[in-house]
Amino acid sequence: MKKILRLALVVIFSLSIFSFYSCGGSKKKAKDEVNLKLGHVLDINHPVHQAMKKWAELVKEKSGGKITIKIYPGGQLGMEKELVEQLQMNTLDITKISSAALEQFIPEMKIFGMPYLFRSNEHKWETLNGPVGQEILDAGHKRGLIGIGYYEAGSRSFYTKNTPIRTPEDLKNLKIRVMKSPISIQLLKTLGASPTPISWGELYTALQQGTVDGAENNPPSFVSARHYEVCKYYSLDKHSAPLDVVLFSKGTWNRLSDQQKRIIKEGFNKSVEYQRKLWDKVVKENFATLDSVGVEVIKPDISKFRQKVQPIYDEYSKDPMFGELIKRIKAIKIEE
Repeated sequence: MKKILRLALVVIFSLSIFSFYSCGGSKKKAKDEVNLKLGHVLDINHPVHQAMKKWAELVKEKSGGKITIKIYPGGQLGMEKELVEQLQMNTLDITKISSAALEQFIPEMKIFGMPYLFRSNEHKWETLNGPVGQEILDAGHKRGLIGIGYYEAGSRSFYTKNTPIRTPEDLKNLKIRVMKSPISIQLLKTLGASPTPISWGELYTALQQGTVDGAENNPPSFVSARHYEVCKYYSLDKHSAPLDVVLFSKGTWNRLSDQQKRIIKEGFNKSVEYQRKLWDKVVKENFATLDSVGVEVIKPDISKFRQKVQPIYDEYSKDPMFGELIKRIKAIKIEE
């Protein structure tokens, strides 16, 4: 009986080992087909959402249908902070988040909130596509975040309900919605306003109810969120140019093969080119919309705003990390 029992145990153990390796082989084979989940907070008409749709199409086509990216827009899976936390917990694969909202996870992202950091759009993209842009993306690795690139997010300007902003002094004591970004809050305080952090999804109601007097954002966000229905003044002071950053969960990224990563990255880079062209087209349409609904578009003297925010540069230039980043970005030359 003992011999029979020992033989039975050997057979059971052998079958278990066989089953284990068989399942492992099946899992390995299953990895050839990858289904990725992407969550973000933007409206489906926003050019960044349209670019991500294009990205998903390119990836699916290039992979022969083996890699799919399913997009959940409009905050369906949570607000920006929650989406990043889901990436860190490996319960979400991809998100798009503003660099301003990302500062609490990757402090280096603060640099993109510096007022009037870039001399031109060409200077901005030369920075993003070069060593500085890559180093800032790579800073997220130790926090479980893999940055694969940036989308155009234009420049941010003030829009208000009742007070047109023509000079920095017009902002005095106004409650202006900002993202939960230390540099954005400091910028508003320096300009004399009262910064009020409110999530994007709650902003329309906050404007309606007078919780805030205004906000600041780029034209596509102002128009796609229909904030022009409440705010009738849009002042193009263009005080900052944070980016939209696309992040992968480190767990998800590490599970992908080199070929899958290459397909995803190449598709993303093509979607960036598509999005930058689309952005320019949409911005022109945005201003036509604002004109048709009677929003007053103001073009203030930007030099007055630059002068007002100089103390921020005086402070950050003393910081070893940010001081060096500012110098490197300012020194980047653009080919004429």
